[in-house]
Amino acid sequence: MNRNEWITQAARLQSADQPFALVTVLSAQAPTSGKAGDKAVVTPDGQIHGWIGGGCAQPAVIKTVRRALLDGQPRKIRIAPSDESAERDLGDVLEFGMACHSGGTLELFIDPVMPSATLTVVGDSPVARALVGLAPRVGLRVAVVAQGAQAADFPDADTVLDSDDVSEVSARLASPFVVVATQGRRDVQGLKAALALQPQGLWFVASARKAQVLLQSLVASGEDPAAVARIVAPAGEFIGAQTPEEIALSVLTSVVAARRGRESFVPAAQAALTSSMASVSSAVSVSSVAASAAGSSSCCSTTATSEPKEAASAKALAPVAASTCCGGVQKAAAAATAPAATASESVVVPAVAAEPALATATVAASAKSSCCGG
Repeated sequence: MNRNEWITQAARLQSADQPFALVTVLSAQAPTSGKAGDKAVVTPDGQIHGWIGGGCAQPAVIKTVRRALLDGQPRKIRIAPSDESAERDLGDVLEFGMACHSGGTLELFIDPVMPSATLTVVGDSPVARALVGLAPRVGLRVAVVAQGAQAADFPDADTVLDSDDVSEVSARLASPFVVVATQGRRDVQGLKAALALQPQGLWFVASARKAQVLLQSLVASGEDPAAVARIVAPAGEFIGAQTPEEIALSVLTSVVAARRGRESFVPAAQAALTSSMASVSSAVSVSSVAASAAGSSSCCSTTATSEPKEAASAKALAPVAASTCCGGVQKAAAAATAPAATASESVVVPAVAAEPALATATVAASAKSSCCGG
């Protein structure tokens, strides 16, 4: 067996964008066939390319590799002689008992190598183009969705779709993170295409006021209120961004935070919008039940007394504190808004799931943040 086979296999798997773990022997106490410095590439299906010791150690290694590939976190394990094969978590190391007669102790480091996550950017605005240029610098693959887009205009993108048709986008792309940066051009269609991807994180570059109107229209058109409520708008971290490049950086910061599993803290405006979306779902359900009951309770009347779905949605959506799109200045909340949030308020809301085991996303900002991170 070629002990350096792992080098070739690692290159092959990485070029194919396939997950694997690089396993390294840190220390070995005789008698063991594995020696300090030995390495192997281990795939999710249990194939081992390289050398890390004999058959006694392999079951524990494969089991731990599969766990590491689920959450993307590295691990250190110790395999030591024992009458039982039980495992013990010792804090900095996971210890496995080994009942093999050969004896010896191995310590190994398991480093998962995950495929690059794909960020889909919807739109052909200056912010969209800046985001496409920045994202590969932090290890993200990029797909662009924009009506009439030309591949030559996005040299850093891996994929460019020239149609934002919902069925085409969902059939050709799979992406854990999506940013809609249409900025006034086919906003609703872009949002519908983004929702069709069912991403783990979805951001919309728009002011809170504009987002409120557009997200309300999505619910009224039949989109799932729960999915719409998970759209983060305004998008981006509060860094005082003004230029398209700075705005793109603020949005990319949120994407990276989500990818790395940061806990989600959002401004009061976003929390209110999330609550509003939930209210829409409840209001529409109650309205539908009332209509059904009214239509069937009388033999003489064929007119339902409940409000139309759109009217119920409009009433359920409370006004959300407005912000400018890129200037970073929050306007006063509308008088109808029930009690206005102060600039220092932050509300914790359930976060989006992320790439392997990223269960949270961070959208940190003050109530003054704009849709663009300004």
